[in-house]
This record gives sequence, structure tokens and C-alpha cells, in this order.
Amino acid sequence: MKVVILALITGFIVGFIFALFKLPIPAPPALAGITGIVGIYLGFKVFEMITPWIQNLTK
Repeated sequence: MKVVILALITGFIVGFIFALFKLPIPAPPALAGITGIVGIYLGFKVFEMITPWIQNLTK
């Protein structure tokens, strides 16, 4: 939970700084951005799950 809170705080600070300097937000449109993040997370988790299986095949 600590990591989630730190990520939220970091994102808030970055968003605030971008708004302060009147820069465009460093993220894609809301739904597309969230979907992309979920896809990255799921791909990472699937890789972690299949890595031992792949390692057993290559032995």
C-alpha cells in the first residue's frame, strides 16, 4: 500500500509541475492511458508466471 501512495503522490507532483509550467499533461487520453497501463501490468504478470515454465523447457 505504501508503494501505491508514493506513486499517487509522485503523479500528483508531476501533474502539478506540468500545469505550473503550462505544459501538456504527460499522459494519453484518460481511458486509453488507463487501458495501456493495465495492459503493461498484465503483460508483466503473465511474463512472471510463464518464465519458470519456459526455463524448464530449455533445460
